This record gives sequence, C-alpha cells and structure tokens, in this order.
Amino acid sequence: MSGKILERYSGRASEPLAEALAASDSEGIEDLGGFGWLRSARDRSMMLELRKKTGDIVAIGYGWIDRIEFDPSKGITLKCGGQEIRIRGRNLNGEARPQVRLFQGLTRHRVPWVQEAAQGATLVADKQAPLIESIEW
Repeated sequence: MSGKILERYSGRASEPLAEALAASDSEGIEDLGGFGWLRSARDRSMMLELRKKTGDIVAIGYGWIDRIEFDPSKGITLKCGGQEIRIRGRNLNGEARPQVRLFQGLTRHRVPWVQEAAQGATLVADKQAPLIESIEW
C-alpha cells in the first residue's frame, strides 16, 4: 500500500495508475467535434489549444487574450499580444448542445481546444452544428 502511495507522489507511477490518472483528467472534457468543453461549471482552462488539420498545434494562454470578437461573416477573432487568430466556419455561435456555444465557452475559459474539421467533414456534418473550417494565426 505505501509503495503505491510513494510511486504516486514520487512521479514513478506504475502503468495502471498512470493510465487511471490520465483517464480521470480526460473525463472532465466533453468532445463536441470541433471543440472541447469542460463539463464542470467551475473548471477553467489555463490555455487554449488551436489544432489545424495538418497536425500543427498552437496553445495560447487565456490570460494573454485581450479581446474576443464574433462576426457571422468573419468568424471568431482572438486578439492576443498584438496578434490576431481567426476561427472560421459555420454556426460558430450556434448551440453544439443546449446551453453550449463556442463563443460563450471561449469567453468563460471553458474551451480547452478548438480543432479544424477534416477534409469532407463539411459534407457529412449536421447543418445546425458548429463546424470549424479553418484556424489562421
């Protein structure tokens, strides 16, 4: 018993324990296709991962975001540190499920990641669901 406690706090966790800890972290995030959502109303994400379909990923700290704008014709614009990041797509302010909107989640730090849709996803995606077509930085 004490060996397992020692492993946990010494950073030398056994495989089953490491897997259990990773699973408990991911249980708090709901995958809504184009973005993740923190399930607990009290949880806040420290950073926002921006994932391109090419595999490129940029993470920005929510503390560095100065302004978030939504314009239906331009998409969502994040202004951080003099740089603009543009998220384009359809239904970006639509409900992914009741009471869950991408823009609202970004303003409340409840979105840990945003991801571009894969090729062809626009053809099979629900017309009412939010769809991330591109992320530009």
